[in-house]
This record gives sequence, structure tokens and C-alpha cells, in this order.
Amino acid sequence: MNAALDLTLLAAAYSASIVWCLALLLPSRPFGMRERLEPSKPEVADLDDITVLIPARNEATTVQRTLVAVGDQRGAAPVVIVDDQSTDATARVARETLNTATVVTGEPPPPGWIGKVWALEQGLRTVQTPFVLLLDADIELRPGIIAALKNKAVHERLAMVSLLANLNTQRFWERILMPAYVYFFKFMYPFALVNSVSSRTAAAAGGCILIRREVLEEIGGFASLKSAIIDDCTLAKQVKAAGHGIWLGVSKSVISHREYANWVDILNLVTRSAFAELKFSTMRLLLCTLAMLWLFICVPLVLLIYSGVPAYIAAAGMLAMFMTYVPVLRFYKLWAGRALTLPLVALLYLAMTWHSAVRYWFGTRTVWKGRCYESRPRNVP
Repeated sequence: MNAALDLTLLAAAYSASIVWCLALLLPSRPFGMRERLEPSKPEVADLDDITVLIPARNEATTVQRTLVAVGDQRGAAPVVIVDDQSTDATARVARETLNTATVVTGEPPPPGWIGKVWALEQGLRTVQTPFVLLLDADIELRPGIIAALKNKAVHERLAMVSLLANLNTQRFWERILMPAYVYFFKFMYPFALVNSVSSRTAAAAGGCILIRREVLEEIGGFASLKSAIIDDCTLAKQVKAAGHGIWLGVSKSVISHREYANWVDILNLVTRSAFAELKFSTMRLLLCTLAMLWLFICVPLVLLIYSGVPAYIAAAGMLAMFMTYVPVLRFYKLWAGRALTLPLVALLYLAMTWHSAVRYWFGTRTVWKGRCYESRPRNVP
């Protein structure tokens, strides 16, 4: 190997190994799963001050399970479902499943609006309660979790409480890629920093967000994030920037029953927002690529090529890297040995991020639920 290249690789691997070892000592523990909320008691709670707002587009196969779970909550919470231009039986299934729910027939999104955000805006017009629970149509809530969300918000005087749903890990590609989806999200947005009033870091999980309606109105409602692809994190940033407390955690009581039959489904999920996370910046993409290769590839590469001291240092770095992944795997009750796949999984996520960027460069900002949002407006004659 060329001496300069050899020295560069060793320096990269040594520094990455140090970073991984230091990561284990970070007070924020971005890899941990300690920010967790579960119902403490299955007792009846007064939920009539919360409106459950569900945007639903072509969710006939999932919305029934979601609404049954909402109806099983101990306490009465009004439910508003916005049928977002569905071409299936979403509205009919919703009415038949929960006849007390209000079903709003959604209108086409105006220019500049993302479909989901526009659906939420239409639903918000019917809300009169002090709290709004923004719930995706593929999320199942275990009994008592809405009361736990409310208690968290009230007792800690928070404007917004959000829970990252427990994702599906039944299929092969789900087991390989979905825990890493949570892992990388937590590294981008360390929950301890998100939940700290002294930090500017803000994030949320859009599948389950409890927010005070007055705060939502204070920041301008959903119109203030009408074009945001990553609407949940944008909402969190605006709420926190307005001086309000937010909290983000995980829960076994908020369950996503969205299924990803193959790797293409997960590719579409990641591609939808990956380049948006980098603010559609080519420079950020290049820096992200270098960082991912440095942290996840240089260390195992040195371990494979070298022996002696370089191999020992790389082995320590690899062990530290794997230890950061184990808490997520344990949360999903997966074998800890799957941590050995992390370098490969990191490469797959990097490739999906590049796929998102290439699609943007060719004119597509994002595609979701059958809607295509262009990165460049069409020329209008």
C-alpha cells in the first residue's frame, strides 16, 4: 500500500476508534434507550381535553387497527380523521370502525403545501380542545398511553411530547435496517439534548405527537411548516425556538404496524427525507459521506488489513462501535450479535442517502403516498 495512503488510513482508523470509545462516555448517551414512556397504570383518565387528529391517505388496511386501539383507551378522547384524497375505502372503514369519529373530506393541497401537513391543517380547524394528539393512521396505541402522554406534558409543563413508535422487525430486511433507522435518528438528534431546555437541538417523531393547541396556534399553525418534508422535526424546532419545552422518547406502547415487505420499501422510506435532512446541500452530502466512511468503514478496514498494534486499536474501536448499537437491538429483542452488521448497514444507509440526492438533482424533491413534489418548479408558458 502507498505510504501516504497507509498513514492516512491508520490515522483515520485511530481517530475513529477514539471517537467511538469517547461516545460511550458521553453524558447525553445518544445510543441509549433510557428516554422511555410507558403507561404506569391502566386506570381511567379524563381525555376529553385531547383531540386525536389522524391524517389518512389510502390507509384502508391500517386505519381500522389504529381506531380500534384509540377507542380502547381508558377515557374519552374526540377523534378527527382527515381523509386525504384517498382512492380506497379509507373514509368508509373509518366511519364503520369508530362511529363517534369526525371524518373530514380533505381537499387537494394548495401549491407549496406538503399533503400530510395540509391534511393536518384542515383537521385542526375542527379542534377545540386544549391538546391535540397528532397520530399517524398506521400507529396502534396500547391502553393508557394517551393518559401517560398527557400526564407527562402537564406535570413537566411541556408544550409537546413525542414518542418514536416501535417499528416492525418481523421480516428479514426489517430486522436488518429498521433498528438502524432508530440508531441513526438518535445519533442525529440525541434525545437528552432534545429534551434539555439549555440545548437548541430539537426533534420529534411524527407518528405520535401530543401538543398544546395554543402553542400550535402561537407558532402559526401548520401553515408555518407547510412545505416541510420533515414536518415533525420542523414543528419541534419551531416550538422550542418559541421558548417552550419539548420531550422526545421511545415506547413499546406506540406500535407502528406499517410493514416493509422488502428492501425497496425501506429505500423509499429513507429516500423520502434523507437529502432533506442535509438541507438539500451537496456540501453537506459530501461531508456526511466522509464522516460515515471515517466512522464506520476505516476501523473494520484496518482490522482486516493489519496486525499487531493497529489491529488492537481497531478492535477496541470496533467493540465500542458495536456497544453503541446493542441498546437498540435489545429494545427490539434482537440478537446482540447483529451489531456486527453495523458497518454494512451504515453503507446501505449512505447509499440510500445518495439515492435521495440523485433523485433531487433530477427534479424530484420527494415522493410519498403517490404524490410527487418537484425540486424545481415546472416552466409555465
